[in-house]
Amino acid sequence: MTDEGAFTSVAQAAERLAAAGYLADAAGATAVFLADRLGKPLLVEGPAGVGKTELAKSVATALDAGLVRLQCYEGLDEARALYEWNYKKQLLRIQAAQAAAGDLSWEAVQEDIFSEEFLLARPLLAAIRRAERTVLLIDETDKADVEMEGLLLEVLSDFQVTVPELGTIVAVRQPFVVLTSNATRELSEALKRRCLYLHMDYPDAAREKAIVLARVPEASQRLAEQIVGAVRALRTMQLRKPPSIAETIDWARTMLALGVDSLDQETMAGTLGVVLKHQADQARAAQQLPLTPRP
Repeated sequence: MTDEGAFTSVAQAAERLAAAGYLADAAGATAVFLADRLGKPLLVEGPAGVGKTELAKSVATALDAGLVRLQCYEGLDEARALYEWNYKKQLLRIQAAQAAAGDLSWEAVQEDIFSEEFLLARPLLAAIRRAERTVLLIDETDKADVEMEGLLLEVLSDFQVTVPELGTIVAVRQPFVVLTSNATRELSEALKRRCLYLHMDYPDAAREKAIVLARVPEASQRLAEQIVGAVRALRTMQLRKPPSIAETIDWARTMLALGVDSLDQETMAGTLGVVLKHQADQARAAQQLPLTPRP
């Protein structure tokens, strides 16, 4: 079943996300509200570092829900995503039964070892079986193989899983599902049809400044504005990895740790490693930004 009315309106969704530390724009708050109200998974797509994963975490906080995360990667299979059997424990049970009763047939032990006691629930099954309110985060879906999408289609269509040895396990309480994608490959139309869609990009300067001040309230307005301006300039360059919102926040915290209340050229040059994690990116920034202190 779904939790109808967890968010009563778009405005309330935005307020509760803000209380959880996430400043959603109108499109984001609307998508979260509709995903909750319609009981549909929410696919959030956009470049790395724009806050897609953080949105799912904040929804969990706003709903006072548990967070179950499936981190996708190349080679992810059903055993890691859905469930597998505890083979070592099964073997020990078989050996113990044989020691106690002598020679046993496979039929005599099969029903025992393929039971709940030996089932290892991975994230998808764990989320479906939870009776508590749950947010299921399927992170970086585009990194998984195409075959994994077939499994996701089955789970997200009916919120149930069939374990041949146990039967069909139906969700007791339908989770709020967020899928994220960095758009490194195109997801299937079948998967997209089952989801609401939200495209996220880097926020505008005003919203990113508000995010910095919300996360680093000790920072001054001036410092936050300078940091956001510098980060936005960096993002216009052809960098291997543009700074994420999280790195903007880290830069603000770095300034406070250094006791700096203004981002001057010398401090910027000395702390580029906080926001740029590749030497080539730092070299490009040094060429294109005025990082040399004025005499």
